[in-house]
Amino acid sequence: MTDAKTLAYINMYAVLGTLENLCELSPEASALIAGAKPVSIGFEVKDGPSATIFFKNGKCRMEQGADKCDVKLPFSSPEKFNGLIDGTVTPIPSKGFTHIKFLLKEFTALTDMLNKYMRPEPQDLEDPEFFRVSTTLMFYTISVAISQIANNDDIGRFSADHMVDGDIKMAVKDGPAATIRVRNHRLITVKKNPESPRAIMEFGSMELARDLFDGKVNAVACIGSGEISMRGMISMLDNMNRLLDRVGLYLA
Repeated sequence: MTDAKTLAYINMYAVLGTLENLCELSPEASALIAGAKPVSIGFEVKDGPSATIFFKNGKCRMEQGADKCDVKLPFSSPEKFNGLIDGTVTPIPSKGFTHIKFLLKEFTALTDMLNKYMRPEPQDLEDPEFFRVSTTLMFYTISVAISQIANNDDIGRFSADHMVDGDIKMAVKDGPAATIRVRNHRLITVKKNPESPRAIMEFGSMELARDLFDGKVNAVACIGSGEISMRGMISMLDNMNRLLDRVGLYLA
């Protein structure tokens, strides 16, 4: 039902890519790397994705490719890279051994914090600010995963093949928003509002979004009750819903 290569793309751009948002939303995360010298970590997966995360002044950003990085972590297969994310594989850098301290200390602490927000304990969600940050990070992860599945997963590509060009706005009322951009049946996620969306999917509240992400409520029922608003090009939204179903399988 799922494949390792698609999961590697999701883990690279949707999971590790959410570190950008973690450092924006969490002062604690930003403080972890605020005192460190600027450094970049590249991840290169054979027959899979590659990206570099740049850390500077308490912030981080991800770019595609791993040619210009201070530390490079090569992986011989998508399975090996997925092992890094689930904690079963310890990578060995091919360059940048002088930055090992940052890799083992600040970077590891940052990914541990991301995992805490992405897989929270029930009691942590009782804190309103933790709930807001956690749900927002999950939203961004899911929005990026939609595009990775559309571009790499066999079933996802079938849905993408039936999507016309244009922007889909995916948003939470009074919360985060993202653009799912369709061009020639390829999708890319931009973590901001689109200017002129052809279709809109909006969750009625952060609480509803959380329940959907956690599988506690049924999306079809929420659409019927109006808690999820869908407007515009319905065929685009139908196929995006199919992609969302695949996201649940990969991120379970």
